[in-house]
Amino acid sequence: MSYERSVSASPHELAPETVWNVEIPQLRVGPGAVEEIGTQLDSVGADADARGLIVTDETLVDLGHAGRVADHVEAAGYDVDVYDGTEREPSIRDVEGCISFVREEMGADGYDFYVGLGGGSCLDTAKTTRSVVANGGEILDYVAEPTGEGEALTDHGPPLVLVPTTAGTGSEISPVAILSVEEKEIKEGISSANVRADAALLDPTLTTTLPPELTAKTAMDALGHAIEGYTTHAFDELLRPEDPADRPVYAGRTGFTEMFSERAISLLSGNVRRVVNNGDDLEARGAMLKGALYGAIAGLTAGASLCHAMAYPVGNRYHTFHGETIAVLTPASTLGYNVASDPERFARVAELLGANTDGMGTREAADEAREEFVRLQRDLNVLPSGLHELADVTEEEIDWLAGQTVDTQQRLLRCNPRPVTKADVADIFRESLHNWE
Repeated sequence: MSYERSVSASPHELAPETVWNVEIPQLRVGPGAVEEIGTQLDSVGADADARGLIVTDETLVDLGHAGRVADHVEAAGYDVDVYDGTEREPSIRDVEGCISFVREEMGADGYDFYVGLGGGSCLDTAKTTRSVVANGGEILDYVAEPTGEGEALTDHGPPLVLVPTTAGTGSEISPVAILSVEEKEIKEGISSANVRADAALLDPTLTTTLPPELTAKTAMDALGHAIEGYTTHAFDELLRPEDPADRPVYAGRTGFTEMFSERAISLLSGNVRRVVNNGDDLEARGAMLKGALYGAIAGLTAGASLCHAMAYPVGNRYHTFHGETIAVLTPASTLGYNVASDPERFARVAELLGANTDGMGTREAADEAREEFVRLQRDLNVLPSGLHELADVTEEEIDWLAGQTVDTQQRLLRCNPRPVTKADVADIFRESLHNWE
């Protein structure tokens, strides 16, 4: 199977891309950033008498984070309601519950502003809700064909501010919202510049309550973004779309994204041991939030690739956490199969992960990236050793997983720096059953 150099841009010219662009929300980063949410809402256009909605989950309500954010919003003069029905790895049906809540409370126009508070599930629920309410209709109207109708989101909607409580998904800057389609056992994305939030607040004081296991799992997702973004196609290896508006959101790496990837890999791999063993280490928590942000700027602009494509069928079938799924698949996919695409680049990844590659040849140093990544996971002591330990995946299920990856994840597979067949993907799944004994 081959993949067009155009990635997902179609129609396209038979000429290399020459232009790259970056779009990210307004950002406030650092301890106490959440205290400035009123100023941030004003900055992105929330009116003085506006009424908004915080989209979160029951855990964050119980921990007091939702109340803290609501207090700061109300202190700025706004009225705010709280929706705490978000589910982990939300399905379309789950998010429809939030949309129905909005329409019942506020009618077809919805709230004047939205705040997403939590991990990627809460943030993606907030993004989807704001977009669908603003544009009308139902979620599947805006999911790509053949699962949905593939309609364009033409209305950006009212202000949306995202407040992550994990250092992982990068949803706070992403133009994509990922949702499960339960009846098809797949995940789909609503992908549009109009999905992207207007602003994000990254406050490490909101992440200190994250347990060690979840800290590690979310960190692996962030690290996956950074490494995949660093090793995907260069933007000028792709084909230019006929209309600049059709340039895909995953548009290839640039010098700009590479800087963020390198910093992200260093920050995440250099601090995750600290935060897993001491969740109250605010300096390390801040470094992790910045690492996740930088990894998202890189990976969610340049493009996630094979590992993420393989992770979605696993997550849907076995209901695993996305971050731990990325953790068990990265060694054999990104740091195994893909190394042949550019050994020198992967040798640099090994250095960024902290590996000592002195005296090694380029290919030997490139292979060390995989060893160092596995060493990191074993040191954390809270992550599964492979797909078998993660979800009791067996050899008999590999063919189905490989088929689902190739059949449903073309958008991501086209970003991969090395073409893959179903047989290749099956071999990678097989390797991923056990990363260590």
